[in-house]
Amino acid sequence: MEQITLSQHDHEDSLFSDCQSSVSGTGMVPPEHSSLVRLPEGDVLHDLIKRRFIRGLGMLGPKTEVLSVHRNSCSGVVSQARLQSFQLYARAVAELRQGNANVKYAWYGTRGEDDVNDIVSHGFVHDHGPKLLLSPDDAPLQSVRECVVGKDGVRHALLCRVILGRMELVDDGSEQCYPSSEKYDSGVDSFSAPSKYIIWSNRMNTHVLPAYVVSFRVPPFKGIEKSEEEFLRPTSPWMPFPTLISALSMVLSARDIALISKFYKDKREKKISRHELIRRVRQIAGDKLLFAVIKSFREKKKQRFLYKQGQRIA
Repeated sequence: MEQITLSQHDHEDSLFSDCQSSVSGTGMVPPEHSSLVRLPEGDVLHDLIKRRFIRGLGMLGPKTEVLSVHRNSCSGVVSQARLQSFQLYARAVAELRQGNANVKYAWYGTRGEDDVNDIVSHGFVHDHGPKLLLSPDDAPLQSVRECVVGKDGVRHALLCRVILGRMELVDDGSEQCYPSSEKYDSGVDSFSAPSKYIIWSNRMNTHVLPAYVVSFRVPPFKGIEKSEEEFLRPTSPWMPFPTLISALSMVLSARDIALISKFYKDKREKKISRHELIRRVRQIAGDKLLFAVIKSFREKKKQRFLYKQGQRIA
């Protein structure tokens, strides 16, 4: 069975070794002095990652065009420090978990080229949400759905090395933002057939190391992207965001509300799309809470409408 699996020494010696590669063709163009190095077509790792990425997309795979694959060479003092830190944490987790740090590959859907460059150069920051949701390396669809579409329809997904350690089961839509106890290092939605790994915010820059960037085009997700775009539009007219923020402020922390308000301001100033605003609100509040708030709003609106209709009839 084909897998992206290497021994620990292979990871450290070959995965991040320097190499020369072509920069021709389309896809992502990293800024000068970036640690991202383009892998040429025909390169073993390029072809393996491309093949598994397309295969993992199922029916969308044959319609997906992989434009480029870049490797994080971890060049530079800071990048080397991040790599060494990741290796130290992997050894520390292994000591805690009977010799098994449970290091795997996983996908992360990015917000575009700038997001990729920021993550590779500076790591993840809190505006990525209170937790990172990543997809198993053989099931990238969930992360692909999260990728923001850039110019010419290009998206970028990060293939990361992730220290999972001992995982705990986290229900879909859970508002959990930290391990339930010190026995656990990460979360997962299913032990038998996981579709997402959950890395808590306080570990996203120690337990996640970007290894590759795949730039690609994929056809519109009929029935998927639309449902996400319409998530906060259950009926017409939909729930205004200021009203939503006001309702959420009764439940969420001041810090979370400040983040949501900032994202809403960014949307109004056209710095982010509505799709991106919805994605970030969902990450912070969780689907279960959002549905409850929207349902309550609709019920109250329905009651007001019926009351007015009753007054007219009377």
